[in-house]
Amino acid sequence: MEDKDISSKIKFQNNWNKLKLWLVGNFYFPIKIQIMAKFMKRLAYYLAIWFKMSRNSFLVIFSRKSVLFVFLAGKIIRFVFQVLLIFFLVNGSKTLAGYDSNQTLFFFLTFVAIDSTSQFLFREVYRFRNYVVTGDFDLILVKPFNSLFRILLGGADAVDLITLPFFYLSLFYVGSLLSPSSLDVLLFILLIVVGLLISTAFHIFVISFGIITLEVDHVSMIYRDVTNMGRFPVDIYKEPVKSFLTFFIPVAIMVTLPAKALMGRVSFILVIISLIISALFLFISLKFWNFALKKYTSASS
Repeated sequence: MEDKDISSKIKFQNNWNKLKLWLVGNFYFPIKIQIMAKFMKRLAYYLAIWFKMSRNSFLVIFSRKSVLFVFLAGKIIRFVFQVLLIFFLVNGSKTLAGYDSNQTLFFFLTFVAIDSTSQFLFREVYRFRNYVVTGDFDLILVKPFNSLFRILLGGADAVDLITLPFFYLSLFYVGSLLSPSSLDVLLFILLIVVGLLISTAFHIFVISFGIITLEVDHVSMIYRDVTNMGRFPVDIYKEPVKSFLTFFIPVAIMVTLPAKALMGRVSFILVIISLIISALFLFISLKFWNFALKKYTSASS
């Protein structure tokens, strides 16, 4: 009798396993493939839109070569003067908050890489106020694609596109002088992505305030001033400023932490915390954007 019960249980288990394999083969994988195909198609759709908008933005900039030259020259001169400032600052004291000249320069280059990349991608944010004031934002809202995507990525910056390769090469060269391990490089890349997510959240906050208050320029300048505090390691600041720049306005996670990761000074727990904070910061910014949209009043109404 017991042998018959055991045989029945084995038979039931085998049939159940076959049923699970059949369900997985006929439902799970096809559905998963359909979802992935739909996602890739949507991604290609938005990439095509971004390329078209960026091309139009580049044509406008390159049609005014004198303006392009002035902006490009100003950006390079500003970069050179900031590098010289770091050189003389650290050269006089030998170290800055325990970091030598190469390490301090790497902090600055990490800031420049993240800041310039976000400026390249999100340049349209700084034109947003005019859309709200003139009522052109109404036209954006009725377009058959996400309005937030249009405002954030509506026109890449040609000046930053020209300077970005130079900044990246400088970052790579100075970073190689620090002799990082493969793990340090992987953590650095991961935290650079985290920094860009935080920068994205900052820009979403800026345009959300622009809808509610019509003030984009002043809010964006506040953002620029706060993030400029990340040009140097946040270790130079005393409490509570250091904690404020780490947890409340995560400039330290955005800029300082990636540089520290390449130097092998970041623990896995801190990496996980930074991932959580960046995801939370982005989530709150999206919620605030949806709140701002509900408060929007058309210029024509």
